[in-house]
Amino acid sequence: MALMDDAGRDLVSAAVTEAESATSGEIVTVLAEASDGYTDVALLWAAGAAFTAMSVFAAFPEPFLDTWDALFAGWGHQWTTGELASMVIALGLLKFLGVMLVQQWAPLKFALIPGPVKTVRVHDQAVRQFKVGARGRTTGHTGVLIYLSMREHRAEIVADESIAAKVPAEVWGEAMGDMLAHIAKGRVAEGLAVGIRDVGHVLAEHFPRGADDVNELPDRLIEL
Repeated sequence: MALMDDAGRDLVSAAVTEAESATSGEIVTVLAEASDGYTDVALLWAAGAAFTAMSVFAAFPEPFLDTWDALFAGWGHQWTTGELASMVIALGLLKFLGVMLVQQWAPLKFALIPGPVKTVRVHDQAVRQFKVGARGRTTGHTGVLIYLSMREHRAEIVADESIAAKVPAEVWGEAMGDMLAHIAKGRVAEGLAVGIRDVGHVLAEHFPRGADDVNELPDRLIEL
């Protein structure tokens, strides 16, 4: 499913072109549906639920056994050790599979992911995309990546080494705030365009465009 329509893509590309008209810096924009599959987190939730169910059964077996006897076994059934062990294993397995199944619904799956985990995964993916798409790919090492991950509701701005040496990371806070204010209202393309504008102003101040400057990185939006 496309994350943005053609009008939005054109708006973002035009914003990059305009921002770069006053700077030798190069801005790359990446829009991702999600930064990770979080399979490990889903497995932890399922394993935790299974262990909890088995622990509750071990501590209070009578309600489970009485219900089973009433439904299936009939009166006077005597539980053997093997049957009890099988019941514990089956209960844990069913709980594990059930929790894994409900997490196939993306809104629930992402709601169960702790915020700090999302933040780390988005940052790591932004750095990976920066290494692939921007770092060291410009003559003066002046690439900047604006990365937006929709499922996690998080964004990152990653700058090349020449820029990082002159521009403290906190300077990007204004661009991030302006961008997310629009995105929070559902105006994703407009938010990216505003963030690009703010980043362009910072780059123009520290890295003005030279007479022989050429466009070294694509202005188009990259969608993952």
